[in-house]
Amino acid sequence: MTSPPPPGLIDAHHHLWDLDQRPQAWLDDPELTSIRRTFTPDDLRATATQVVAGRRLHSTVVVQCIPDVPETEDLLALAARDPLIAAVVGWADLTSPAVGDELDRLLAGPGGSHLRSLRHLVQGESDPDWLQRPDVERGLAAVRDRGLGYDVLVRSHQLDQAIRLAERLPDLPQVLDHAGKPDLARGELADWERRLRRLARHPQVVCKVSGLITEADHDSWTIADLRPAWDVLLSAFGPDRLMFGSDWPVANLAGGWNRWAATVHVLLDDCSADETSAILAGTATAFYRLTRTELTRTEETRDSR
Repeated sequence: MTSPPPPGLIDAHHHLWDLDQRPQAWLDDPELTSIRRTFTPDDLRATATQVVAGRRLHSTVVVQCIPDVPETEDLLALAARDPLIAAVVGWADLTSPAVGDELDRLLAGPGGSHLRSLRHLVQGESDPDWLQRPDVERGLAAVRDRGLGYDVLVRSHQLDQAIRLAERLPDLPQVLDHAGKPDLARGELADWERRLRRLARHPQVVCKVSGLITEADHDSWTIADLRPAWDVLLSAFGPDRLMFGSDWPVANLAGGWNRWAATVHVLLDDCSADETSAILAGTATAFYRLTRTELTRTEETRDSR
């Protein structure tokens, strides 16, 4: 059973990696030089100091980066040790006939109780129907049957796949990562908005307000550049189906955790206290089924220091 949202802020989307333990080949891109180093939970604690609507960072959801089960095992073991991390979004091969057995093994292993959702980097798949492949749908059914959710990572032009997924698996809880990556750098939002509104008609789908600053111009974006997308998200999903995420440390490419949090603080000005609570904690608590134990570990650790 989930608990009431904490009085603090839940960061529902961030990453961690230890390059000495597990390489991240995607970081070889020359444009990513500034984040090509190890990032730990203590780095996040030291970085995330901005208050949002009176709330400080309370708990987080750490999300996989690479299609690699050992990375998921690392994140689960880390969540078991570190009270900041309330849940893990992991990876398993959805195309494998043995994916159910793999999920059972992960759930029964160290930190397995923190596994709450799966993700695949669909944004990198060239098949325009990847999410509708029979083997993938079979894998997603195995995810659903184990009470897990699915994080949908697609680009704006791939949102039709997410819509069909919502139609074909209405009983699989889904969260759209990074709001479906609207093209904020060029301000071309019409096609994204049309598809996003169709997706939002499916009540089992919620959405992360995350990753927007890296879809805008990294060096010159302003709150005014982001507000059109924010307004669409509020209108389409409503605050009860939106959740805050930082996409840290990738967010460092476009201003970092604190600048994004300060931006959300401003964007929330027109939201009520209940709406703000939903976006900053309530939706994530419900989707990731965060328990009172998971949400109080951070407080207990802080009180003991």
